[in-house]
Amino acid sequence: MKEIQNKDFSEVTPQIEQLASLCIKNGGIDPELYKKYDVKRGLRDVSGQGVLTGLTEISQIQSYVVEDHEMVPCQGRLYYRGINVREIVGGFIKEKRFGFEETIYLLLFGELPTKEQLDDFQDLLTEYRALPTSFVRDIIMKAPSKDMMNTLARSVLTMYSYDDKADDTSLPNVLRQCIQLIAIFPLLSVYGYQAYNHYVNGQSLFIHQPKPGLSTAENILQLLRADGQYTELEAKILDIALVLHAEHGGGNNSTFTTHVVTSSGTDTYSAIAASLGSLKGPKHGGANIKVVQMFEDMKSNLKDWEDEHEITEYLLGLLRKEKFDKKGLIYGMGHAVYSLSDPRAEIFKAYVGKLSASKGREKEYALYSKVERLAPEIIAQERKIYKGVSPNIDFYSGFVYSMLDLPLELYTPIFAIARIAGWSAHRMEELINEGKIIRPAYKAVAPRKQYTPLEKR
Repeated sequence: MKEIQNKDFSEVTPQIEQLASLCIKNGGIDPELYKKYDVKRGLRDVSGQGVLTGLTEISQIQSYVVEDHEMVPCQGRLYYRGINVREIVGGFIKEKRFGFEETIYLLLFGELPTKEQLDDFQDLLTEYRALPTSFVRDIIMKAPSKDMMNTLARSVLTMYSYDDKADDTSLPNVLRQCIQLIAIFPLLSVYGYQAYNHYVNGQSLFIHQPKPGLSTAENILQLLRADGQYTELEAKILDIALVLHAEHGGGNNSTFTTHVVTSSGTDTYSAIAASLGSLKGPKHGGANIKVVQMFEDMKSNLKDWEDEHEITEYLLGLLRKEKFDKKGLIYGMGHAVYSLSDPRAEIFKAYVGKLSASKGREKEYALYSKVERLAPEIIAQERKIYKGVSPNIDFYSGFVYSMLDLPLELYTPIFAIARIAGWSAHRMEELINEGKIIRPAYKAVAPRKQYTPLEKR
């Protein structure tokens, strides 16, 4: 028993290596079979268009228009409940207020709130922005993880135990659960990081309480920082980031996961935990971390940040798997749906310059701008692509978070703090419309074989 207790369960032993090679030997599928049976891998066709699997009223991504029965790429547009996100952001910026809470209301309830409705909703979020007694000590402080997304998922699943109506999937109860999770996600994320930073990194431990009357963005900054201080510009840009990340159509990986898991009839906590698992992936919510790491490598390797020839050579090195992580990717460039432009990146960029000026990082911002301009041309020359390539939201979001002094460990949880608004709206939509359990088909292509008795193998 002692030997088992002291075993290193994270070790990959020779036996596991051998078994893994067996998986690889018998798990490969001939790529030609996908063409033969017209299988849409990733539920997308060759041009990147998603396979239609459902209907939604929550948001719409527009990347093309139809002219003479043909799809023609257009500048990207994003709509929340039919309203252009550009207008939403422009509206609350013009009125000099924060917009994330209004965006949550719009996504959940399908219409913009009146002043009184918005005030009442913000009061409701404040009321729910509290954790159960001793939750921080008993759950978050114990076994802190180096990955905040795992900490967040564990905390969400644990909240099930504190809910007497955890399995009640009636609409009012699910709405109550969703609003509560929306309210506490900043606490779960930041407190999880504080525990990790203390126990793993040996830094001072401080736990601030959320302040009534502050927006979600303001509370994130005051919870995170030792002195609780932040500038108006910092809070405003973080608020815009939350708005732009709050929702992105029903087909993105984590939102589709919300629909799939919800369709099984499971509880809210399990559904949201599954969505968190999806968002954690570097191909989804973790992409902005890769962008920041790529630029750090680029800055350390470039002799002159203004030399476009040198920048071009580095970008070519990325595509040819010679630079950075040797994956052949320029992170932050391109999107599964958008072609000519990602509207979120364009909206965000308008404020990045202001923040970089206030932080004295104009030179770094200029490098980002050069890569933004050069990368699409280089990708088009090096790769066979079926649609245009442009910067996505991840291209600038990581840079913004670094200027806000947010730790790298919180980049994806910030995404989750925003996206749970969209997940909640889609969970409600799935339950309201009472669809069938989502179960797409997989075609079996393994040849038939006879069972062989053990002594004859």
